[in-house]
Amino acid sequence: MLLVPYVPTPYSVVVKMLEIAGVGPDDVLYDLGCGDGRIPIVAVREFGVSRAYCVEIRSDLIETAKRNARQQGVYDKIVFINDDLFKVSVKDATVITLFLLTSVNDRLAPKLEDELDDYARVISHEFKISQWREVLYATIHDDKVSHDIYFYIKKYSTQY
Repeated sequence: MLLVPYVPTPYSVVVKMLEIAGVGPDDVLYDLGCGDGRIPIVAVREFGVSRAYCVEIRSDLIETAKRNARQQGVYDKIVFINDDLFKVSVKDATVITLFLLTSVNDRLAPKLEDELDDYARVISHEFKISQWREVLYATIHDDKVSHDIYFYIKKYSTQY
């Protein structure tokens, strides 16, 4: 098991990630390492994503995500999976969101290459996928802190 520290993504960064990825009603979003569930919740509530998956290995965080989704009225549109993200199939995902470490993203890359459709979008807060070429890179500022966002489209990011 790889340990990734839990650090919540600021709301403004969540919104920018989802805007860059162009999420909408036709998308199936997986947040791998979802923490408190904020990305799937915002995706469903504000961007109309039809179905979102909150994948988290820590049971305390998955319970927090469930509670947050209930409070926001979107519990029925999010699937909560308390498991290792490497064991969860993402074959139906159109969008993957990440806030992991580069080392974890790099280990995850072959799984994404194998399971995702060519035009699936992957967006990562702060940490890149070293083997992939981003389609777009952005830095945004939130309360005097800068945040890097790496946006990938499988077909264009995995072929050099």
